[in-house]
Amino acid sequence: MCGRFTLTRRDGRSLAAELGVTEDSFADYRPRFNIAPLQKHFVVTLEREDRKAIPARWGLVNSWAKDASRASHCINAKAETVEKLPTFRVAFKKRRCVVPADGFFEWRGPRRMPGGRASHPAPSLLSLPEGERGSEGSRKFPIGKREPLWIHPRAGGLILFAGLYEDWYPERDKPETTFTIITTTPNKLIEPIHNRMPVILSDRDADDWMNSNESDPPSLKRLLIPPPDDLLAVTPASPLVNSVKNDAPELLTV
Repeated sequence: MCGRFTLTRRDGRSLAAELGVTEDSFADYRPRFNIAPLQKHFVVTLEREDRKAIPARWGLVNSWAKDASRASHCINAKAETVEKLPTFRVAFKKRRCVVPADGFFEWRGPRRMPGGRASHPAPSLLSLPEGERGSEGSRKFPIGKREPLWIHPRAGGLILFAGLYEDWYPERDKPETTFTIITTTPNKLIEPIHNRMPVILSDRDADDWMNSNESDPPSLKRLLIPPPDDLLAVTPASPLVNSVKNDAPELLTV
Protein backbone atom coordinates (compact mmCIF):
# COMPACT_ATOMS: atom_id res chain seq x y z
CA MET A 1 0.00 0.00 0.00
CA CYS A 2 1.05 3.59 -0.23
CA GLY A 3 0.05 5.74 2.71
CA ARG A 4 2.72 8.47 2.69
CA PHE A 5 5.14 9.75 0.06
CA THR A 6 7.62 12.51 -0.78
CA LEU A 7 8.51 14.97 -3.54
CA THR A 8 11.65 16.73 -2.36
CA ARG A 9 12.82 18.41 -5.58
CA ARG A 10 13.78 21.97 -4.62
CA ASP A 11 13.40 23.65 -7.99
CA GLY A 12 9.91 23.84 -9.48
CA ARG A 13 11.24 24.81 -12.91
CA SER A 14 13.40 21.70 -13.28
CA LEU A 15 10.50 19.61 -12.00
CA ALA A 16 8.19 21.07 -14.64
CA ALA A 17 10.77 20.44 -17.36
CA GLU A 18 11.26 16.81 -16.33
CA LEU A 19 7.52 16.17 -16.19
CA GLY A 20 6.92 17.94 -19.50
CA VAL A 21 4.45 20.51 -18.15
CA THR A 22 4.48 24.32 -18.20
CA GLU A 23 6.54 26.19 -15.61
CA ASP A 24 3.55 28.17 -14.38
CA SER A 25 2.07 24.87 -13.16
CA PHE A 26 4.48 25.10 -10.23
CA ALA A 27 4.35 28.80 -9.38
CA ASP A 28 3.49 27.88 -5.77
CA TYR A 29 5.57 24.70 -5.61
CA ARG A 30 7.45 23.74 -2.45
CA PRO A 31 9.31 20.51 -1.57
CA ARG A 32 7.30 17.98 0.44
CA PHE A 33 8.82 15.42 2.81
CA ASN A 34 5.68 13.80 4.23
CA ILE A 35 2.66 13.94 1.90
CA ALA A 36 -0.29 12.34 3.69
CA PRO A 37 -3.83 11.29 2.75
CA LEU A 38 -6.36 14.11 2.39
CA GLN A 39 -3.57 16.64 1.76
CA LYS A 40 -3.15 18.63 -1.43
CA HIS A 41 -0.63 17.55 -4.05
CA PHE A 42 -0.99 17.42 -7.85
CA VAL A 43 -1.42 14.91 -10.65
CA VAL A 44 -0.29 14.91 -14.26
CA THR A 45 -2.75 14.16 -17.06
CA LEU A 46 -2.52 13.99 -20.83
CA GLU A 47 -4.76 16.23 -22.94
CA ARG A 48 -4.40 15.35 -26.60
CA GLU A 49 -0.60 15.04 -26.66
CA ASP A 50 0.20 17.64 -24.00
CA ARG A 51 0.89 16.90 -20.36
CA LYS A 52 -0.85 19.04 -17.76
CA ALA A 53 -0.29 19.36 -14.00
CA ILE A 54 -3.47 19.70 -11.96
CA PRO A 55 -3.70 20.51 -8.23
CA ALA A 56 -5.45 17.61 -6.52
CA ARG A 57 -6.28 16.24 -3.08
CA TRP A 58 -5.22 12.70 -2.10
CA GLY A 59 -8.25 10.49 -1.54
CA LEU A 60 -10.56 9.90 -4.48
CA VAL A 61 -14.11 11.26 -4.20
CA ASN A 62 -16.59 10.33 -6.94
CA SER A 63 -18.38 13.08 -8.83
CA TRP A 64 -21.70 11.77 -7.55
CA ALA A 65 -20.65 11.68 -3.88
CA LYS A 66 -22.63 13.84 -1.44
CA ASP A 67 -19.57 14.40 0.76
CA ALA A 68 -15.93 13.40 1.14
CA SER A 69 -16.46 11.06 4.08
CA ARG A 70 -14.94 8.08 2.24
CA ALA A 71 -11.91 9.90 0.84
CA SER A 72 -9.52 8.43 3.41
CA HIS A 73 -10.65 4.93 2.38
CA CYS A 74 -9.88 5.66 -1.28
CA ILE A 75 -6.23 6.67 -1.17
CA ASN A 76 -5.28 3.41 -2.91
CA ALA A 77 -6.91 1.18 -5.53
CA LYS A 78 -5.85 -2.42 -6.09
CA ALA A 79 -4.59 -3.15 -9.60
CA GLU A 80 -6.30 -6.53 -9.54
CA THR A 81 -9.83 -5.09 -9.14
CA VAL A 82 -9.57 -1.45 -10.23
CA GLU A 83 -11.70 -1.91 -13.36
CA LYS A 84 -14.46 -3.73 -11.45
CA LEU A 85 -15.21 -1.68 -8.34
CA PRO A 86 -17.87 1.06 -8.73
CA THR A 87 -15.65 3.60 -6.94
CA PHE A 88 -12.86 3.31 -9.51
CA ARG A 89 -14.46 1.78 -12.62
CA VAL A 90 -15.32 4.97 -14.54
CA ALA A 91 -12.06 6.73 -13.63
CA PHE A 92 -10.12 3.68 -14.84
CA LYS A 93 -11.84 3.98 -18.22
CA LYS A 94 -11.62 7.76 -18.63
CA ARG A 95 -9.48 9.55 -16.01
CA ARG A 96 -6.06 7.97 -15.60
CA CYS A 97 -3.15 10.07 -14.35
CA VAL A 98 0.29 9.82 -12.81
CA VAL A 99 1.28 11.07 -9.38
CA PRO A 100 4.84 12.45 -9.30
CA ALA A 101 6.98 11.54 -6.29
CA ASP A 102 10.56 10.71 -5.39
CA GLY A 103 9.90 8.20 -2.63
CA PHE A 104 7.36 6.68 -0.28
CA PHE A 105 7.28 5.46 3.30
CA GLU A 106 6.56 2.09 4.86
CA TRP A 107 6.94 0.76 8.39
CA ARG A 108 8.81 -2.41 9.33
CA GLY A 109 8.07 -4.59 12.33
CA PRO A 110 5.02 -5.95 14.16
CA ARG A 111 2.42 -3.85 15.87
CA ARG A 112 1.38 -4.51 19.45
CA MET A 113 -2.16 -5.71 19.89
CA PRO A 114 -4.18 -5.19 23.12
CA GLY A 115 -2.84 -7.57 25.74
CA GLY A 116 0.71 -7.37 24.43
CA ARG A 117 0.39 -9.70 21.42
CA ALA A 118 2.37 -8.73 18.36
CA SER A 119 0.42 -8.55 15.13
CA HIS A 120 1.68 -9.01 11.60
CA PRO A 121 2.74 -5.82 9.79
CA ALA A 122 -0.30 -3.78 8.81
CA PRO A 123 -0.87 -1.10 6.17
CA SER A 124 0.32 2.39 6.96
CA LEU A 125 -2.47 4.99 6.76
CA LEU A 126 -2.73 8.49 8.16
CA SER A 127 -0.25 8.07 11.02
CA LEU A 128 0.89 5.64 13.65
CA PRO A 129 -0.59 5.69 17.16
CA GLU A 130 1.33 7.80 19.64
CA GLY A 131 2.37 4.68 21.58
CA GLU A 132 4.15 3.25 18.54
CA ARG A 133 6.43 6.22 17.97
CA GLY A 134 10.14 5.93 18.68
CA SER A 135 12.30 8.73 20.02
CA GLU A 136 13.96 11.20 17.70
CA GLY A 137 17.37 10.07 16.49
CA SER A 138 17.02 6.50 17.74
CA ARG A 139 18.05 3.60 15.49
CA LYS A 140 16.66 1.04 17.96
CA PHE A 141 12.96 0.24 17.92
CA PRO A 142 11.81 -1.89 20.89
CA ILE A 143 9.31 -4.71 20.36
CA GLY A 144 6.00 -3.17 19.43
CA LYS A 145 7.64 -0.18 17.79
CA ARG A 146 7.68 0.02 14.00
CA GLU A 147 10.65 1.38 12.09
CA PRO A 148 9.82 3.93 9.36
CA LEU A 149 11.56 3.40 6.04
CA TRP A 150 11.98 5.74 3.08
CA ILE A 151 11.83 3.85 -0.21
CA HIS A 152 13.23 5.81 -3.13
CA PRO A 153 14.93 5.41 -6.52
CA ARG A 154 18.38 3.89 -6.13
CA ALA A 155 19.76 6.31 -8.74
CA GLY A 156 17.75 9.30 -7.52
CA GLY A 157 15.20 11.22 -9.59
CA LEU A 158 11.45 11.04 -9.92
CA ILE A 159 9.04 8.14 -9.85
CA LEU A 160 5.58 8.22 -11.39
CA PHE A 161 2.81 6.40 -9.54
CA ALA A 162 -0.10 5.15 -11.63
CA GLY A 163 -3.22 6.96 -10.45
CA LEU A 164 -6.86 7.80 -11.15
CA TYR A 165 -8.60 11.11 -10.65
CA GLU A 166 -12.14 12.43 -10.25
CA ASP A 167 -13.69 15.87 -9.87
CA TRP A 168 -16.38 16.36 -7.27
CA TYR A 169 -18.23 19.44 -6.04
CA PRO A 170 -17.85 20.31 -2.34
CA GLU A 171 -19.64 23.54 -3.33
CA ARG A 172 -21.79 24.25 -6.34
CA ASP A 173 -19.70 25.44 -9.30
CA LYS A 174 -16.48 24.80 -7.35
CA PRO A 175 -15.03 21.45 -8.43
CA GLU A 176 -12.12 19.85 -6.60
CA THR A 177 -9.86 17.24 -8.22
CA THR A 178 -9.11 14.19 -6.09
CA PHE A 179 -6.92 11.16 -6.78
CA THR A 180 -5.98 7.66 -5.76
CA ILE A 181 -2.73 5.70 -6.19
CA ILE A 182 -2.88 2.21 -7.68
CA THR A 183 -1.08 -0.56 -5.81
CA THR A 184 0.13 -3.99 -6.84
CA THR A 185 1.93 -6.98 -5.36
CA PRO A 186 5.44 -6.21 -4.03
CA ASN A 187 8.71 -6.88 -5.78
CA LYS A 188 11.47 -8.80 -3.98
CA LEU A 189 12.78 -5.67 -2.26
CA ILE A 190 9.45 -4.69 -0.72
CA GLU A 191 8.05 -8.17 -0.04
CA PRO A 192 9.73 -8.53 3.39
CA ILE A 193 8.31 -5.13 4.39
CA HIS A 194 4.75 -5.08 3.03
CA ASN A 195 2.40 -7.12 0.86
CA ARG A 196 1.51 -4.16 -1.41
CA MET A 197 3.40 -1.37 -3.14
CA PRO A 198 2.52 1.49 -5.53
CA VAL A 199 2.61 0.88 -9.26
CA ILE A 200 5.59 2.80 -10.67
CA LEU A 201 5.52 3.64 -14.38
CA SER A 202 8.35 4.49 -16.73
CA ASP A 203 8.02 7.82 -18.52
CA ARG A 204 7.05 6.06 -21.76
CA ASP A 205 4.49 3.83 -20.04
CA ALA A 206 3.09 6.90 -18.27
CA ASP A 207 1.99 8.38 -21.61
CA ASP A 208 0.29 5.11 -22.56
CA TRP A 209 -1.42 5.00 -19.17
CA MET A 210 -2.68 8.61 -19.36
CA ASN A 211 -3.92 8.38 -22.95
CA SER A 212 -7.65 9.13 -22.67
CA ASN A 213 -8.18 7.95 -26.26
CA GLU A 214 -7.14 4.39 -25.43
CA SER A 215 -9.78 2.20 -27.09
CA ASP A 216 -9.11 -0.79 -24.84
CA PRO A 217 -8.50 0.42 -21.26
CA PRO A 218 -8.38 -3.15 -19.81
CA SER A 219 -5.27 -3.75 -21.93
CA LEU A 220 -3.50 -1.14 -19.79
CA LYS A 221 -3.55 -3.52 -16.86
CA ARG A 222 -0.37 -4.95 -18.39
CA LEU A 223 1.35 -1.87 -16.92
CA LEU A 224 0.10 -2.44 -13.37
CA ILE A 225 2.94 -4.69 -12.25
CA PRO A 226 5.75 -4.43 -9.67
CA PRO A 227 8.81 -2.42 -10.75
CA PRO A 228 12.22 -4.07 -11.30
CA ASP A 229 13.79 -5.33 -8.09
CA ASP A 230 16.84 -3.07 -8.50
CA LEU A 231 14.93 0.20 -9.12
CA LEU A 232 14.51 1.21 -5.48
CA ALA A 233 16.54 1.44 -2.30
CA VAL A 234 15.38 1.33 1.32
CA THR A 235 16.72 3.85 3.86
CA PRO A 236 15.79 4.15 7.57
CA ALA A 237 13.77 7.30 8.25
CA SER A 238 13.20 9.41 11.34
CA PRO A 239 10.32 8.50 13.70
CA LEU A 240 9.23 12.11 13.18
CA VAL A 241 7.58 10.93 9.97
CA ASN A 242 4.95 9.15 12.09
CA SER A 243 3.17 12.48 12.56
CA VAL A 244 1.56 14.08 9.51
CA LYS A 245 2.28 17.45 11.13
CA ASN A 246 5.99 17.02 10.40
CA ASP A 247 7.22 17.92 6.90
CA ALA A 248 10.92 18.74 6.76
CA PRO A 249 14.20 17.33 5.36
CA GLU A 250 15.21 15.78 8.70
CA LEU A 251 12.44 13.18 8.29
CA LEU A 252 14.64 11.38 5.76
CA THR A 253 17.56 10.80 8.14
CA VAL A 254 17.91 8.95 11.45
